[in-house]
Amino acid sequence: MNNYQHILLAADFSEHGLAVAQKAQQLAKQHQAKLSVIHIIDNLPISDTTYGPIIPFDMDLSDLLMTSAKKQLAKLAQSLNIPEQQQYLETGSAYSEIVSTAEEHNVDLIVLGSHGRHGLALLLGSTANSVLHHAKCDVLAVRLQDK
Repeated sequence: MNNYQHILLAADFSEHGLAVAQKAQQLAKQHQAKLSVIHIIDNLPISDTTYGPIIPFDMDLSDLLMTSAKKQLAKLAQSLNIPEQQQYLETGSAYSEIVSTAEEHNVDLIVLGSHGRHGLALLLGSTANSVLHHAKCDVLAVRLQDK
């Protein structure tokens, strides 16, 4: 097993997120590695030229989402003792933002949660699957159990 130097926790703030965060923290302690955290806000479909506006374009909505995500990210980071300069909040495609942030900050392990997908969900792919196939570093997908 590699001696990891920088671990990136991909946080989605789901009900299972604490288990994934604890696993990342445990690995960081075990390897005496730096722990960072990232959360991605998916791009909202504002309009489709074929069908017209899906939702009215309203910057307040984006601002509210960003403000809420910043608060949740700061709370999680505080519980894990992650300093502000190692907290990343991005907008866009989850897998591409995770992968590019990992490359930019020389991360050697990405930790994220994954549900066991089957059938159509597997064909459509998941964030964990996409990160696994595109990351240049190791990826640990923590299996999430549905309640």
